Amino acid sequence: MRAWRFVVALLLASLPWLAAAAAAGSGAPHAPALRDYAIDAWTTRNGLPHNSLRDIAQTPDGYLWFATWEGVVRYNGVAFTVFDRGSEQALRDNGVGALYVDPRGRLWISDSRGNVGRLEADGRWAYVERMPQWPQALVHDMAMDGQGRMWLLFEGHGLGRVEPDGRLAYIPPPAGIPLRASFPHMAVDARGRVWIGTLDGLVMLDAAGTWHRFGRGEGLPAGLVWPYLAPDGTVWLAAEGALFRVDGDRIVAAHALPDSGHVTTMLVDRSGALWVGTENRGIARIDGRGADWLPPGGVLPRGRIASLLEDAEGSIWVGANGGLFRLRETLFTGFTRRDGLASDYVRAVLEDRDGVLWVGNGGGLDRQSGDGRFDHVALPGAGGEEPSVLSLAEGTTGDLWVGTFADGVYRVRGDGLLRHYTQADGLPSGHVRAIGVTADGTVWIGSRRGVVRIDAEAGADGVQPPPAVPGLPQGLVTALAGIGADLWIGSVEGASVLRGGRVEKIDLDAAGGGARSVFGFRQVDDAVWISTDRGLYRYRDGRVSRVGLEQGLPVDAVFQLVPDRQGEAWLSSNRGVIRVPMDALQLVADGRLPMLPRARLHTEIDGLPSAQGNGSSSPPAILRRDGTLWLATAAGVARADPARLPRYLDRQPPPAVIESVHRDGQPVDWTTRHALAGGGRIAVSYAGLSYLLPERIRYRTRLLGLDSDWIERGTQRNVEFIGLPPGDYTLEVDAAHPDGAWSPRPARWSFSVRPMWWQRPYVRLLAALAVLGGLFALYRWRLRRYHARNRRLERLVRERTADLQAQAERLVAADRERSELLEKLREQAEAYGRQAREDALTGLPNRRHFDEVLARDLALVRRGGHPLCLALLDIDHFKRINDTWSHSVGDAVLREAAQVLAAESRACDLLARLGGEEFAVLLPDTLLDEALLVCGRLHSTFRERVGWAGIEGLRVTFSLGVVACRPTDTAASLLERADAALYRAKDEGRDRLQAG
Repeated sequence: MRAWRFVVALLLASLPWLAAAAAAGSGAPHAPALRDYAIDAWTTRNGLPHNSLRDIAQTPDGYLWFATWEGVVRYNGVAFTVFDRGSEQALRDNGVGALYVDPRGRLWISDSRGNVGRLEADGRWAYVERMPQWPQALVHDMAMDGQGRMWLLFEGHGLGRVEPDGRLAYIPPPAGIPLRASFPHMAVDARGRVWIGTLDGLVMLDAAGTWHRFGRGEGLPAGLVWPYLAPDGTVWLAAEGALFRVDGDRIVAAHALPDSGHVTTMLVDRSGALWVGTENRGIARIDGRGADWLPPGGVLPRGRIASLLEDAEGSIWVGANGGLFRLRETLFTGFTRRDGLASDYVRAVLEDRDGVLWVGNGGGLDRQSGDGRFDHVALPGAGGEEPSVLSLAEGTTGDLWVGTFADGVYRVRGDGLLRHYTQADGLPSGHVRAIGVTADGTVWIGSRRGVVRIDAEAGADGVQPPPAVPGLPQGLVTALAGIGADLWIGSVEGASVLRGGRVEKIDLDAAGGGARSVFGFRQVDDAVWISTDRGLYRYRDGRVSRVGLEQGLPVDAVFQLVPDRQGEAWLSSNRGVIRVPMDALQLVADGRLPMLPRARLHTEIDGLPSAQGNGSSSPPAILRRDGTLWLATAAGVARADPARLPRYLDRQPPPAVIESVHRDGQPVDWTTRHALAGGGRIAVSYAGLSYLLPERIRYRTRLLGLDSDWIERGTQRNVEFIGLPPGDYTLEVDAAHPDGAWSPRPARWSFSVRPMWWQRPYVRLLAALAVLGGLFALYRWRLRRYHARNRRLERLVRERTADLQAQAERLVAADRERSELLEKLREQAEAYGRQAREDALTGLPNRRHFDEVLARDLALVRRGGHPLCLALLDIDHFKRINDTWSHSVGDAVLREAAQVLAAESRACDLLARLGGEEFAVLLPDTLLDEALLVCGRLHSTFRERVGWAGIEGLRVTFSLGVVACRPTDTAASLLERADAALYRAKDEGRDRLQAG
């Protein structure tokens, strides 16, 4: 009863906060539900040195930093850079306990041996030198007070403090204060009070140096309680199942979190929402709408959430025991098979009159239920398979009409199938990409041979031919729309409208562009907009105008136009969703505006499951009654709420940073101005520090002193300059999101290039004078020589002509002999090279080649932690084959064995003959389970083969031992373990695999 009263009290205490938060946020769109966030994950497979992330920080330059047990990691959105004891700028210990960014923007780190340091502007780690009584224990949290003093929380050893002048102070655990049971969270408030969490309640050291302990008397539960300092200065307290906050000298209950278990980390984001991470319960966000949970087991792993951070772009980073995760708010939310869709390849979406959403996809027909998931509606297809749905439409009586790829048309009422129309009912064979319903209730079916109709609402039975009206399209119909009593028809022949018993051909060619395929129609006010493979066409009062690529649309082909309630038009396409003001479309179509002032292209970066929309099916995009936009894509159905656009579009350009500079391969400290020696190659690497699809960030550079304008670099993240002339230079690097603005403050590096000795002015002047004098002297000398040689040449021409002819013949013969000799030498060299590294009998790499590759792969294992497996195999009873059939048969068996093994081995594996009947297979980047699958395939192939060496009935098997490389293995130990596994396979009866 006491626990229930505590929870009820917390809930009552939460009501004023929730009401205030709801009132404060009522004027702006709320953040989406956690289920609608895009979640990205990174582990050691992606470059992290360890999957447990203790702390996360972001420095003012935009870099993200992660504390792990294998060093501190810097992330630029593309690559992880690990700093550890083996780095050029080495840490004192790899076990990093905590990170802290002080008010000056400096990054502080602590480690498991009590070391504390910070990152200096030149990239060095500067450590505070410890005093003798300083504990060599984990510093598992840090916090700086208003006086610039850094407080350190040791694990089980009390507190430390670093003064602004570098002096140290150590405070051992006092009697009666459970500091030895400290939890890795502390906070220093504006009054200089140091709040510390422990496993036995909350403690506080006030500014006067007096200790205080808080527990049941202050309303806190027993056990673990720890503090968190919010950006606004509020101190929050976390306990099991409840959150509190410090209000002056009082502790007040704030939120009840029933069944949350241990709260392990906390964050208050820029909108004031409170995030909590837990032990085995996932993450919760608390705002004016209450608590929204993201449980583990989907993307998030089970275990401890150790750290939370909101980055400069509003994404939430989660450090867990199972890796790094990022929750990214996106404009679009994707629904896929994990949400119940039968297939991710979605072709059509439709909302019926009851507000039910229907989705047609490659796996059939789905319907969204009240909890947001999709339920499958079974439809009988050919061969018992579900039909592939291409089109949807709602009849005037509320029945759902479903067009398919090859199974005709279905009429669905409620949950049940009312009628299935096939070729037997007069429906043309092939796919039905469009269904249109006119005001009189007639259902029109678009086929590959024009349109047919079903007068379903009038009680007619079966499929009826179209009216005998000249001009109706006879080819593939890709779009139909019933607009009032008129039927608009889109096909590969263009657009037309069946109106009042006649067909009017819409002259799209009159507006230019050369459109041939029509994908959709949409009535907006008194006009009909036509989506085609050459942009948009507007039909109004018998006149056609066009808005296409030439008028500012970013793509040629658009599938559907959907206007929202905020004045924007959304266009689906194969390259994303285009958003453009509807008024701007009208002005361009009127000819009052030459170009669209803004056309924003939304892609996967905005949360689309795929940028590829699906055309030639209908409807590919709709606006629901609640104002949300729904689109069919090649990877699921997407939803967007246009009302959330103002919140989402506040995205700043990514800050550009210079990461490294090298001259002729040697690093240069670019943080200070350098005078570089002339000549050589200068290579500069840079990055745009955004974490929203960073691989698509665009860059441009400008070298002041050489370039007159910016040079677009695309997504290239480095630039080189070779042989720059002497002078002063400043390299500027700018970054931008796709279709976004450039960052207002580019990264800059100023340097100068010293002249080479021969580039100095006085050297050039002397050289010019010397050249002129030399040229004059040469002229006089050559003039005298010319007259003398002219006389000699007349005499020598006749004599030399005969000699030259003879020499030419001898040279030709000598050149021929030399070429032949070189060819023989080359062939001998190739033969010797093969003999040195290749087994003569099988053509496989020999033991020498194998040893070289093994040494190289072991080096890769030690340096990068890549997996490696080694298999040794020995042909069973090979001596019996030699004794029974002769050594020539044995040699033939060895050659065939080599061929079979080579054919079944992967391209990345090394197969070698070590000698006799023994072979080795080296499997790089392969775990033991994968290696066993590869070896099992080799073993099965051997056993299935008969008639070895052309001898009927001769069967050959082998025994094999396979082991995975350990970090401590040498070549000898790895071979020894593999050989032991091989002999276990032989001892257990041969013809088998044995893992070591």
